[in-house]
Amino acid sequence: MSSQVLPIEDDAVPSGSAVLRAFRIIEAIASSPNPPQLAELCKQVDLPKPTVFRILSTLEFAGLVGREPGSKRYQGGERLNRLAGQVLLSSPARAARHAILEELVETVGETCNLTIPNGNAVMYLDRIETGWPLKLALGAGSVEPLHASASGKLFLGYMNRRARDRFIRQSPLVRHTHRTLVEPGRLSDELDRVRQQGYATDNEEYLSGISCIAVPVMDVDSRVVAALAVHLPSSRMGLADALEFLPEMKAAAEEMAQTVDW
Repeated sequence: MSSQVLPIEDDAVPSGSAVLRAFRIIEAIASSPNPPQLAELCKQVDLPKPTVFRILSTLEFAGLVGREPGSKRYQGGERLNRLAGQVLLSSPARAARHAILEELVETVGETCNLTIPNGNAVMYLDRIETGWPLKLALGAGSVEPLHASASGKLFLGYMNRRARDRFIRQSPLVRHTHRTLVEPGRLSDELDRVRQQGYATDNEEYLSGISCIAVPVMDVDSRVVAALAVHLPSSRMGLADALEFLPEMKAAAEEMAQTVDW
Protein backbone atom coordinates (compact mmCIF):
# COMPACT_ATOMS: atom_id res chain seq x y z
CA MET A 1 0.00 0.00 0.00
CA SER A 2 1.50 3.34 -1.02
CA SER A 3 2.58 5.67 1.79
CA GLN A 4 1.47 8.73 -0.21
CA VAL A 5 -2.23 9.56 -0.27
CA LEU A 6 -3.26 11.35 -3.44
CA PRO A 7 -6.21 13.62 -2.61
CA ILE A 8 -9.22 13.78 -4.87
CA GLU A 9 -9.32 17.28 -6.34
CA ASP A 10 -12.52 19.29 -5.87
CA ASP A 11 -13.02 19.67 -9.62
CA ALA A 12 -12.85 15.88 -9.97
CA VAL A 13 -15.73 15.37 -7.54
CA PRO A 14 -19.17 15.49 -9.11
CA SER A 15 -21.46 18.01 -7.46
CA GLY A 16 -23.09 16.47 -4.41
CA SER A 17 -21.03 13.26 -4.57
CA ALA A 18 -21.35 12.05 -1.00
CA VAL A 19 -19.52 8.83 -1.84
CA LEU A 20 -16.33 10.56 -2.96
CA ARG A 21 -16.51 13.03 -0.10
CA ALA A 22 -16.77 10.13 2.31
CA PHE A 23 -13.77 8.53 0.64
CA ARG A 24 -11.77 11.74 1.04
CA ILE A 25 -12.54 11.70 4.77
CA ILE A 26 -11.49 8.04 5.06
CA GLU A 27 -8.24 8.89 3.23
CA ALA A 28 -7.59 11.77 5.62
CA ILE A 29 -8.10 9.55 8.67
CA ALA A 30 -5.93 6.76 7.25
CA SER A 31 -3.07 9.10 6.32
CA SER A 32 -2.98 11.05 9.61
CA PRO A 33 -0.05 10.16 11.92
CA ASN A 34 -2.44 10.53 14.89
CA PRO A 35 -6.22 10.04 14.97
CA PRO A 36 -7.61 13.44 13.93
CA GLN A 37 -10.38 15.46 15.54
CA LEU A 38 -13.37 16.85 13.63
CA ALA A 39 -11.79 20.30 13.16
CA GLU A 40 -8.60 18.76 11.78
CA LEU A 41 -10.56 16.65 9.30
CA CYS A 42 -12.57 19.65 8.12
CA LYS A 43 -9.33 21.47 7.38
CA GLN A 44 -7.78 18.49 5.56
CA VAL A 45 -10.76 17.81 3.29
CA ASP A 46 -11.85 21.47 2.97
CA LEU A 47 -15.49 20.76 3.73
CA PRO A 48 -17.92 22.44 6.15
CA LYS A 49 -18.10 21.08 9.67
CA PRO A 50 -21.79 19.99 9.43
CA THR A 51 -21.03 18.08 6.21
CA VAL A 52 -18.01 16.29 7.66
CA PHE A 53 -19.84 15.47 10.89
CA ARG A 54 -22.81 14.05 8.96
CA ILE A 55 -20.56 11.86 6.79
CA LEU A 56 -18.56 10.71 9.83
CA SER A 57 -21.77 9.71 11.59
CA THR A 58 -22.75 7.55 8.62
CA LEU A 59 -19.27 5.98 8.38
CA GLU A 60 -19.26 5.32 12.12
CA PHE A 61 -22.68 3.65 11.93
CA ALA A 62 -21.34 1.43 9.11
CA GLY A 63 -18.27 0.44 11.15
CA LEU A 64 -15.85 2.08 8.71
CA VAL A 65 -14.58 4.63 11.23
CA GLY A 66 -14.68 4.80 14.99
CA ARG A 67 -13.75 7.10 17.84
CA GLU A 68 -10.95 6.52 20.25
CA PRO A 69 -12.36 5.46 23.63
CA GLY A 70 -12.78 8.51 25.82
CA SER A 71 -11.82 11.01 23.11
CA LYS A 72 -13.25 12.87 20.13
CA ARG A 73 -10.60 11.62 17.72
CA TYR A 74 -11.46 9.43 14.74
CA GLN A 75 -9.69 6.29 13.55
CA GLY A 76 -10.29 3.46 11.10
CA GLY A 77 -13.08 1.14 12.18
CA GLU A 78 -12.97 -2.64 12.41
CA ARG A 79 -14.81 -3.05 9.12
CA LEU A 80 -12.36 -0.77 7.30
CA ASN A 81 -9.38 -2.62 8.81
CA ARG A 82 -10.78 -5.95 7.59
CA LEU A 83 -11.34 -4.50 4.12
CA ALA A 84 -7.77 -3.17 3.92
CA GLY A 85 -6.44 -6.56 4.94
CA GLN A 86 -8.52 -8.39 2.36
CA VAL A 87 -7.31 -6.02 -0.38
CA LEU A 88 -3.69 -6.86 0.48
CA LEU A 89 -4.44 -10.58 0.72
CA SER A 90 -5.76 -10.62 -2.85
CA SER A 91 -3.19 -8.16 -4.23
CA PRO A 92 -1.39 -9.09 -7.49
CA ALA A 93 1.86 -8.43 -5.59
CA ARG A 94 1.27 -11.56 -3.50
CA ALA A 95 3.36 -13.67 -5.88
CA ALA A 96 6.40 -11.44 -5.36
CA ARG A 97 5.96 -11.50 -1.58
CA HIS A 98 5.57 -15.27 -1.65
CA ALA A 99 8.79 -15.74 -3.63
CA ILE A 100 10.78 -13.69 -1.10
CA LEU A 101 9.38 -15.75 1.79
CA GLU A 102 10.16 -19.00 -0.02
CA GLU A 103 13.78 -17.95 -0.50
CA LEU A 104 14.07 -16.96 3.17
CA VAL A 105 12.64 -20.31 4.32
CA GLU A 106 15.15 -22.08 2.09
CA THR A 107 17.95 -20.05 3.68
CA VAL A 108 17.05 -20.29 7.38
CA GLY A 109 15.24 -23.64 7.37
CA GLU A 110 12.35 -22.40 9.50
CA THR A 111 8.78 -21.20 8.93
CA CYS A 112 8.55 -17.55 7.80
CA ASN A 113 5.64 -15.16 7.52
CA LEU A 114 4.69 -11.63 6.53
CA THR A 115 2.24 -9.69 8.70
CA ILE A 116 0.59 -6.28 8.89
CA PRO A 117 -1.12 -4.42 11.74
CA ASN A 118 -4.88 -4.81 11.56
CA GLY A 119 -6.71 -2.84 14.23
CA ASN A 120 -5.68 -4.21 17.60
CA ALA A 121 -4.24 -7.38 16.11
CA VAL A 122 -1.61 -8.70 13.71
CA MET A 123 -2.83 -10.27 10.46
CA TYR A 124 -0.89 -12.75 8.33
CA LEU A 125 -0.53 -11.75 4.68
CA ASP A 126 1.47 -14.83 3.75
CA ARG A 127 3.23 -17.76 5.38
CA ILE A 128 5.62 -20.45 4.15
CA GLU A 129 5.96 -23.57 6.29
CA THR A 130 9.23 -25.38 6.81
CA GLY A 131 9.59 -29.02 5.89
CA TRP A 132 10.06 -30.06 9.52
CA PRO A 133 7.33 -32.30 11.01
CA LEU A 134 6.47 -29.87 13.84
CA LYS A 135 4.57 -26.95 12.33
CA LEU A 136 2.24 -24.11 13.34
CA ALA A 137 -0.98 -23.93 11.33
CA LEU A 138 -1.57 -20.20 10.77
CA GLY A 139 -2.54 -19.27 7.22
CA ALA A 140 -3.11 -15.97 5.44
CA GLY A 141 -5.83 -13.99 7.19
CA SER A 142 -5.09 -15.46 10.62
CA VAL A 143 -4.58 -12.98 13.46
CA GLU A 144 -2.48 -12.75 16.61
CA PRO A 145 -2.54 -10.27 19.51
CA LEU A 146 -0.28 -7.23 19.30
CA HIS A 147 1.15 -7.45 22.83
CA ALA A 148 1.97 -11.18 22.76
CA SER A 149 3.57 -11.66 19.33
CA ALA A 150 6.92 -10.63 17.89
CA SER A 151 5.33 -8.85 14.93
CA GLY A 152 2.83 -7.13 17.19
CA LYS A 153 5.50 -5.89 19.58
CA LEU A 154 7.45 -4.64 16.56
CA PHE A 155 4.47 -2.56 15.40
CA LEU A 156 3.90 -1.23 18.92
CA GLY A 157 7.59 -0.47 19.38
CA TYR A 158 7.68 1.71 16.27
CA MET A 159 4.35 3.37 17.03
CA ASN A 160 4.47 6.98 18.26
CA ARG A 161 4.70 7.14 22.04
CA ARG A 162 1.30 8.72 22.58
CA ALA A 163 -0.54 6.05 20.60
CA ARG A 164 1.50 3.27 22.19
CA ASP A 165 0.79 4.46 25.74
CA ARG A 166 -2.88 4.75 24.87
CA PHE A 167 -2.91 1.15 23.58
CA ILE A 168 -1.26 -0.17 26.74
CA ARG A 169 -3.62 1.81 28.93
CA GLN A 170 -6.87 0.93 27.15
CA SER A 171 -6.34 -2.57 25.72
CA PRO A 172 -6.88 -5.78 27.67
CA LEU A 173 -3.45 -7.39 27.98
CA VAL A 174 -4.57 -11.02 27.94
CA ARG A 175 -2.19 -13.62 29.35
CA HIS A 176 -1.78 -16.40 26.75
CA THR A 177 1.11 -18.23 28.45
CA HIS A 178 3.00 -17.75 31.70
CA ARG A 179 5.53 -15.68 29.75
CA THR A 180 3.09 -13.15 28.24
CA LEU A 181 3.91 -9.58 29.26
CA VAL A 182 0.72 -8.28 30.86
CA GLU A 183 2.23 -5.72 33.24
CA PRO A 184 2.05 -2.29 31.52
CA GLY A 185 5.46 -1.19 32.84
CA ARG A 186 7.28 -4.33 31.69
CA LEU A 187 5.59 -4.24 28.28
CA SER A 188 6.49 -0.57 27.82
CA ASP A 189 10.14 -1.28 28.67
CA GLU A 190 10.16 -4.18 26.22
CA LEU A 191 8.78 -1.96 23.45
CA ASP A 192 11.51 0.61 24.13
CA ARG A 193 14.09 -2.15 23.61
CA VAL A 194 12.40 -3.23 20.39
CA ARG A 195 12.72 0.28 18.96
CA GLN A 196 16.36 0.54 20.04
CA GLN A 197 17.50 -2.84 18.71
CA GLY A 198 15.44 -2.83 15.52
CA TYR A 199 13.78 -6.23 15.95
CA ALA A 200 11.32 -7.98 18.27
CA THR A 201 11.12 -11.43 19.83
CA ASP A 202 8.36 -13.62 21.21
CA ASN A 203 9.76 -16.02 23.77
CA GLU A 204 6.81 -18.43 24.00
CA GLU A 205 4.57 -15.48 24.90
CA TYR A 206 1.66 -16.42 22.64
CA LEU A 207 2.01 -20.19 22.26
CA SER A 208 3.98 -22.43 24.60
CA GLY A 209 6.90 -24.07 22.82
CA ILE A 210 6.94 -21.56 19.92
CA SER A 211 9.37 -18.65 19.70
CA CYS A 212 9.57 -15.95 17.05
CA ILE A 213 11.79 -13.15 15.74
CA ALA A 214 10.42 -10.26 13.64
CA VAL A 215 12.11 -7.46 11.68
CA PRO A 216 10.45 -4.39 10.15
CA VAL A 217 9.54 -3.82 6.53
CA MET A 218 9.68 -0.05 5.99
CA ASP A 219 8.30 2.21 3.29
CA VAL A 220 10.15 5.13 1.66
CA ASP A 221 9.21 7.35 4.62
CA SER A 222 10.80 4.90 7.09
CA ARG A 223 7.43 3.87 8.48
CA VAL A 224 6.95 0.24 9.51
CA VAL A 225 4.26 -1.09 7.18
CA ALA A 226 4.77 -4.82 7.71
CA ALA A 227 6.84 -7.34 9.63
CA LEU A 228 8.88 -10.28 8.38
CA ALA A 229 9.09 -13.03 10.99
CA VAL A 230 10.59 -16.46 11.61
CA HIS A 231 8.73 -18.96 13.81
CA LEU A 232 10.53 -21.88 15.40
CA PRO A 233 9.78 -24.56 17.99
CA SER A 234 11.82 -23.81 21.11
CA SER A 235 12.71 -27.49 21.38
CA ARG A 236 14.56 -27.25 18.08
CA MET A 237 16.32 -23.93 18.52
CA GLY A 238 16.54 -21.26 21.21
CA LEU A 239 16.04 -17.56 20.56
CA ALA A 240 19.72 -16.79 21.19
CA ASP A 241 20.75 -19.14 18.38
CA ALA A 242 17.95 -17.93 16.11
CA LEU A 243 19.31 -14.38 16.25
CA GLU A 244 21.88 -15.61 13.73
CA PHE A 245 19.08 -15.30 11.17
CA LEU A 246 18.85 -11.52 11.58
CA PRO A 247 21.13 -10.57 8.64
CA GLU A 248 19.17 -12.79 6.23
CA MET A 249 15.85 -11.55 7.62
CA LYS A 250 16.82 -7.89 7.28
CA ALA A 251 18.00 -8.45 3.72
CA ALA A 252 14.68 -10.14 2.87
CA ALA A 253 12.77 -7.26 4.52
CA GLU A 254 14.66 -4.73 2.38
CA GLU A 255 13.89 -6.76 -0.71
CA MET A 256 10.23 -6.92 0.29
CA ALA A 257 10.09 -3.14 0.72
CA GLN A 258 11.72 -2.55 -2.68
CA THR A 259 9.52 -5.01 -4.53
CA VAL A 260 6.10 -4.31 -3.06
CA ASP A 261 4.15 -1.06 -3.53
CA TRP A 262 2.91 -0.47 -0.02
